[in-house]
Amino acid sequence: MSEGGGDRRRLPDGDAGRDARDLGEEPQDGVGLNEEPPAGARPAPARGRAPAGRAVLVGALGVVYGDIGTSPLYAMRTVFSIDGGAVHPTTADVFGVVSLVFWSITLIVSIKYVTFVLRADNDGEGGVMALAALARQALHAGRAGRAAALLALGALGAALFYGDSVITPAISVLSAVEGLEVTSPALAEFVLLIAATILALLFAGQRWGTGRVGTVFGPVMLVWFGCIGLAGAAEVIRHPGILAGLSPTYAARFVVDHPLIAFLATSAVVLAVTGAEALYADVGHFGRGPIRRSWFAIVFPALTLNYLGQAALIIGAPDSRVNPFFLLLPGWARLPMVVLATVATVIASQAVIAGAFSMSRQAMRLGFLPYLRVRQTSRQEYGQIYLPGVNWCLFAAVLVVVLAFQSSIRLAAAYGVAVTGTFLITTALFLILARDLWRWDGWRVALFAVVFGSLEATFFAASLTKVTHGGWLTLLIAAALFIAMLTWRRGRELVTARRVEKEGPLRDFIDGLRAADIPQVPGVAVFPHPNKETTPLALRANVAHNQVRHRRIVIISGRTANVPHIPWESRLTIDGLGDPHDGIIHITAVFGFQDATDFPEALRRAAGHPGAEGLELDRVSYFVSRISLRRTRDPGLAAWRKRLFIALAHGAASQVEFLQLPDERTIVLSAEVPV
Repeated sequence: MSEGGGDRRRLPDGDAGRDARDLGEEPQDGVGLNEEPPAGARPAPARGRAPAGRAVLVGALGVVYGDIGTSPLYAMRTVFSIDGGAVHPTTADVFGVVSLVFWSITLIVSIKYVTFVLRADNDGEGGVMALAALARQALHAGRAGRAAALLALGALGAALFYGDSVITPAISVLSAVEGLEVTSPALAEFVLLIAATILALLFAGQRWGTGRVGTVFGPVMLVWFGCIGLAGAAEVIRHPGILAGLSPTYAARFVVDHPLIAFLATSAVVLAVTGAEALYADVGHFGRGPIRRSWFAIVFPALTLNYLGQAALIIGAPDSRVNPFFLLLPGWARLPMVVLATVATVIASQAVIAGAFSMSRQAMRLGFLPYLRVRQTSRQEYGQIYLPGVNWCLFAAVLVVVLAFQSSIRLAAAYGVAVTGTFLITTALFLILARDLWRWDGWRVALFAVVFGSLEATFFAASLTKVTHGGWLTLLIAAALFIAMLTWRRGRELVTARRVEKEGPLRDFIDGLRAADIPQVPGVAVFPHPNKETTPLALRANVAHNQVRHRRIVIISGRTANVPHIPWESRLTIDGLGDPHDGIIHITAVFGFQDATDFPEALRRAAGHPGAEGLELDRVSYFVSRISLRRTRDPGLAAWRKRLFIALAHGAASQVEFLQLPDERTIVLSAEVPV
């Protein structure tokens, strides 16, 4: 029963497998973010989970490993260009570098991410924000401040990821096209033009989604890994002694003999593990098994052979350090490899752009970004979405970066800060989860922190030495986005609190409505609203101005749970609000933060169930409250942050579009709220 004695029922549903479309909300709605799932709710299996067959393994290659798979294009050459050649092409230095690269990949990717972090899926979904929500759940009751800090840490990781999303397409495509300089130095002047053209086509094509071309991504990357593995293996066969570089003793000796140079070199060595976060972010698409198997069976061996081959080549021909990846190949194979590398880097860029879209949707659902226009580009795949605003902002930033830095070597300095910062945040959140949820012993937590935390802290500190050489770029992007995300979240809280003052208690309003005996008109009036405690402003305005009420009134609220997916049969609750016969009901719809929400769909699923009988779906009108924000001198946010919040609100998608409300049946009523 409800508080007022009305029936409160959770609805069964016979069509739980049907996906709803995306939801949006304006800042005034405050749709209960980060709530726990309702009692009895069970998270739905992650979408995209498929049996670990060959097709899934190949598909994982195309989506998961594009970024880390193209790192050999620029990682080794960047190491030997550090500080004008501080790392020498001597046998000792080359062995030390290749050992550092191999053990960095082994520790961070093979052990940390593939072995441990992939286990920390949030009901099938991964990524730093999903991990933050999962770590928040692990906290005990009464630790709200720490829970908010964890979500803020996840937002910082997302902000750093956006910085990575700007650098990855630029450095990947540039490094591939720069292979033309090896095949024909005369083509060097066309590198920027070709790279900019490829990037323009890449971003312009996002509106059609990746569904049509996605089936070729996996096979192309399979060919890519086969080619780079064979190229490296050929050089290793000619110089088998390079296999000794797999020993960690060479890395240790390099660090001991040249501590400062080794420290600086780590800022470039980290480029070999860029894209490791994708292993975790894409776990919901393929599952842990296929990602692990494709890593150990294909990607890890191919990368290892290629890095060993590049190292052997540099020892035998020191001048090859200017571009060891392409010089590893015979002359006849370089131009075809430029083409293949360009396609591979486009795939790598596509994966990062798609990740930025997914990260944006998670940030919106968790209350850190305004709701932007989201287009579903596939009827079958929920993860294939397109956010035009994010897409074109990314393109503008990438193009500026390409034209400003003009080479992959210069861009490499800007790359490491975002990557290593994300690594550290993931490690911190994982340790909280392991201690509070998995109940790891203290020594295990400490060992994990020392091994991985110290390594990643070293990478981060080394990357900071390149701040003045370009590292400031990702820090600037991350700082700007982090401030915007926290400002949006805080501004929403203030607007919600001040809006509640204007709304007044819903029970008092309904009692007054009953007592006034206001005339009723046919039809169903639906009022989207964040809760059932206060009165929708649109409902107040409609009654005050028209002096009538609809025969059936539905107040519908959406809440976001801290799990990615909740099936439809566990989403809806109907409350009669004290009188099941007055025609006024409240519907609560609870969604996972990866679920899309469609209020008309929720209404359709509720119709006919106890408490919602007789809803005439063909006579529904939606009444939406549009809040106009007015900047005041009230405390809560600094004046400049209030201006930022209002600017973000102006850029948000309309509530009508975001809630998937039909335009022809929607009435928008305005009200002013101070901020």
